[in-house]
Amino acid sequence: MRMRDLQTDLQTDPQTEWMTAMRRGDEAAAWAVSDAVLAARDPATRDDPGLPYHLRWVWDGQPFEDRHVLVRCYHGLGDTLQFVRFLPALRAQAASVTLEVQPALRGLLADASGADKVIAFDAASPAPASGCDVEIMELAHALRLPADAMPVPYLRVAAASAGGVGLCWRAGGWDAARSVPLALLASALAMRELVCLQPEPAPEWLRVRNPQGCGADIAGTAALIAGLDLVVTVDTMVAHLAGALGVATWLLLKHDADWRWMRGRADSPWYPSMRLFRQPAPGDWAGVAAEVRAAAAG
Repeated sequence: MRMRDLQTDLQTDPQTEWMTAMRRGDEAAAWAVSDAVLAARDPATRDDPGLPYHLRWVWDGQPFEDRHVLVRCYHGLGDTLQFVRFLPALRAQAASVTLEVQPALRGLLADASGADKVIAFDAASPAPASGCDVEIMELAHALRLPADAMPVPYLRVAAASAGGVGLCWRAGGWDAARSVPLALLASALAMRELVCLQPEPAPEWLRVRNPQGCGADIAGTAALIAGLDLVVTVDTMVAHLAGALGVATWLLLKHDADWRWMRGRADSPWYPSMRLFRQPAPGDWAGVAAEVRAAAAG
């Protein structure tokens, strides 16, 4: 639920109210905003095929008890990894749960706890409506579960590495301002054995294990992360993957960080193994690198 994760009918004031509540960790206030938005929606616009998937709303507000629930994943890979934690709580109410997940995550989540069945999401031909549909990022609101309600780790894979510090310095295309200049970060971690967690190969000058990068193999990336001592990453899928696996993670955040990382905190209720490093001023990655260097030396 970035800004786009609030649905398209959410107006400026509710958006601001919701974001403010979530950034201070007040889920109850945010849910009250979401309740009001849900009540005002036209049911005919639910899962509107005329909208891009990430702008659709899916859950109709009805209870899940004894219903066959289809959980759709319409947002980013990191969003799915963050909210898949709520499937067991959903399954405790529902008659069955089917997870319609992005193809890139199907292998990793094939045995996801709380899902009776896992299918690949095909944007050109999505699964037909079930007895009850919900978008995965609607689950916290629908179930009234706060960030720290479910145990972590909730993903487990066999480790395919032995020690070292995983490094992810470039975010996806959604927000280039989340990326950190690699030279700054590599200098701050100069005394550590580094492992490349980027999808693409590392530059030749950077001495790392796994220099070819991880490609599109997310299950393989998870196995690599599972054996590391530490992951140092920007705000991208790797952060959620490491946090869900319970691996020690240093998350590097731009000054105006996403709502899920709240404000003024160096920890995260979403991921107990995570430590947050925030830009002291907009664009100040040098300040973040200095903090990382001090933490690595300590």
